[in-house]
Amino acid sequence: MPLKRVGILTGGGDCSGLNAVIRAVTRTAIIQYKAKVIGLENGFDGLVFGRTMGLTTRNTRDILTLGGTILGTTNKGNPFAYREFNDQGEIVVRDLSDQAMKTFRDLELDCLFVVGGEGTLELAHKFQLMGMPVVGIPKTIDNDLFGTDYTFGFQTAVQVACDAMDRLQTTGRSHDRVMILEVMGRYAGWIALEAGLAGGAHIILIPEIPYNLDYVVTKIQHRIRGGSPFSIIMVAEGACEQGGQRISQGTADNRLQGVEQLGGIGFHLAAQIRERIPLEVRTTVLGHIQRGGSPTSFDRVLGTRLGVAAVDAAARGEFGTMVALKTPDIILVPLGELAGLCRTVPVDHQLLRAAEATGVNLGRGAM
Repeated sequence: MPLKRVGILTGGGDCSGLNAVIRAVTRTAIIQYKAKVIGLENGFDGLVFGRTMGLTTRNTRDILTLGGTILGTTNKGNPFAYREFNDQGEIVVRDLSDQAMKTFRDLELDCLFVVGGEGTLELAHKFQLMGMPVVGIPKTIDNDLFGTDYTFGFQTAVQVACDAMDRLQTTGRSHDRVMILEVMGRYAGWIALEAGLAGGAHIILIPEIPYNLDYVVTKIQHRIRGGSPFSIIMVAEGACEQGGQRISQGTADNRLQGVEQLGGIGFHLAAQIRERIPLEVRTTVLGHIQRGGSPTSFDRVLGTRLGVAAVDAAARGEFGTMVALKTPDIILVPLGELAGLCRTVPVDHQLLRAAEATGVNLGRGAM
């Protein structure tokens, strides 16, 4: 059947390129298929509680270059286990998936485009199994989704981290300091690895390779003896020492999300290094700076291609799929093959080989 009314939501953490996708879905659905487009606000919360906004070629015409998402998003709204505070300040968990299904039917949607990372797309798969026609669009700055070469938002985050490292290089060299840059990467170290390589980091620490502090210190000492008394360290927030645990920050609102909030490894590592190296050590945490701002041209183009391909897939009735980049093509991957999976950096990956071959220390060797 032809598309008449389609919905779109953005879930999980925001990133640059989301608005490019929203714009592409809206324009393709309207221009190519004469369909109406309904935006669901704040991720799956919009689907559960019926919070919507109409999308047109007019109100999406200037959003291609904007960061964030005009629809809003949340990483706390799981309709199958919706967490909220009751009047006593206690967390209660409810299954609101049937309510979300009712909203979908009441809106008379032919399909729902779900834009998000592995957690959001796992929810999309669950709704597909309940009978909701969905098409997924891969989004995450961590680039940790199976089935696609890249997720939009990743290259922008890498560029932001690389720009920061360029600046830390000059101030670190000027003052003979050890400069630590902490970037996002809960379980996957793709941002730290690619930005570290591009920015000329001397040490790169990622979650997939627990670091040995002795090797990190040896690398810094080697540079001091070689006449380069400064070092630049790129560390992912999920990195940890051998035999240790990830550093997390417990906060009240984090309880609604139900997962630990990582952060602090950069300061922890700095304290460790200060005890053994006679240099000043400084830590910079990029945090959500990596998520915000205008997307790079790569992410604008990728977001546009994925949005167009998603609408075309829906028009063909190919639901329960995710559009993905398999260079140079956009393909479809079954959601069932991706649900709940995280693509981490293989410990024998060529990028790691390239890093070590050029003298970068990964915390697993003396040099």
